[in-house]
Amino acid sequence: MSSNRDLVVRCPFDDSIYGTLQSTAAEQVPAVLATARRAQAAWATVPVPERARVFRRLAGLILDNRDRILDVIQAESGKARLSAFEEVMDAARAVRVFAGSAPGLLRARRRGGAIPLLTKTIEHHRPVGVVGIINPWNYPFNLPASDGAQALLAGNAVVLKPDSQTPFTALLLADLLAEAGLPAGLFQVLPGSGAELGPALVSGVDYLMFTGSTATGRKLARACAERLIGFSGELGGKNPLLVLEDADLATAAAGTVHGAFANTGQVCVGIERAYVHTVVYEEFLDRLLDQVGSLRVGVGYDWNIDVGSLSSAGQLAAVSAHVDDAVDKGAAVLAGGQARPDLGPYCYEPTVLTGVTPDMLLCREETFGPVLAVYRVASEDEAVERANDSRYGLNASVWSARRGPDVAARLRTGTVNVNEGFAATWGSHAAPMGGMGESGIGRRHGNEGLLKYTEPQTVSVQRLHRIAPPPRLGNEGYAKLMTTAIRLLNRGTR
Repeated sequence: MSSNRDLVVRCPFDDSIYGTLQSTAAEQVPAVLATARRAQAAWATVPVPERARVFRRLAGLILDNRDRILDVIQAESGKARLSAFEEVMDAARAVRVFAGSAPGLLRARRRGGAIPLLTKTIEHHRPVGVVGIINPWNYPFNLPASDGAQALLAGNAVVLKPDSQTPFTALLLADLLAEAGLPAGLFQVLPGSGAELGPALVSGVDYLMFTGSTATGRKLARACAERLIGFSGELGGKNPLLVLEDADLATAAAGTVHGAFANTGQVCVGIERAYVHTVVYEEFLDRLLDQVGSLRVGVGYDWNIDVGSLSSAGQLAAVSAHVDDAVDKGAAVLAGGQARPDLGPYCYEPTVLTGVTPDMLLCREETFGPVLAVYRVASEDEAVERANDSRYGLNASVWSARRGPDVAARLRTGTVNVNEGFAATWGSHAAPMGGMGESGIGRRHGNEGLLKYTEPQTVSVQRLHRIAPPPRLGNEGYAKLMTTAIRLLNRGTR
């Protein structure tokens, strides 16, 4: 018999029960945070190279346990095995990159002092304390692995609230971290309801990292602002893809298929709208539809499946509503457009539509499913203008032999991929990743992704004489002396 604290996790492949575990109650969160604080105080004294060794070991353990991790990710999320593999490989690479960069990034740095020779100034980066991470269901392993790695490398403790659909993946990550040598209490998982646990977590952490919808991100940002703690959020997107007249159409079509339908379209940086130059529109569309038609849809652990299940009945309903609304208002379905309960309870065909207009939900609202709207444009300028005509600004893709970097500079998105859908920027772990506009605030990955979990501290040591008038010089004499000194300093400053 189950209790009212039991969290039942169902497998999207067939809606069977995958597992049951006890939810965390909101009143338990303060004790979890207290444990994290005790562990963090000791962890902050550990030299950064020693912290980094934990994550080098973690990277190896992820690769060693590849199939075990894939199985759990698939069972909880319903994604195809290849999509789960991409997630696991991304995590293994990300934590290793961060382990390599953290020692140099966090070392104390000498800065120019107020008065040369008399002032010695050092910049430090101190951990913020306890970092809360609220993670979605679509990437239950690589997001908390990479976000958690950067927070922990910076000397913090982490308390992770995974989505209620994917707690076993989070707990597996915790087990691997422990096996890698992370001390107890530094990475704790809170299975349970976000509505219940989110406020309790936000009320006690020192920084919050959130990945999810823009609506929820706004609420969490307000709560963090009230407490004057840091907040970073990767939020919604309606990501554009531009095919210019000099694009290699074969590779552009293949890249568009991956950009739109990887992870069954449930990718924050995935492509949902394509703007194609009229000169190449017909040929590109033919190539695109040929490739979409060859995609293999299904459920299970078979490597030959290209597009897996949607995550839940709710996600299936949301995707169906967007497509049905567009069709009812005159859009044309060129591929897909139907649920496939014969393959799995939440399967939906990879779908391509044209004739999508601004009055349709599909035009501007995030669909988060295997659905792509294709638009004909008359020029590069029109493609850029329409790509930027969105309240979101997370990711973009440009396909062109020569114009890619120039067009990228005109797009208002946090990442732009040239001749790739999203993997190039996402996989560049040494560079920052995040959104503009309503797609978020702050960055993950890169130096910014790690340093956001720190408080910069400046320590200056004044030698020989303090910055004040000498006893016998007088205020006016001191002012004249300092004016001359600063004038000379300014001349030598670039």
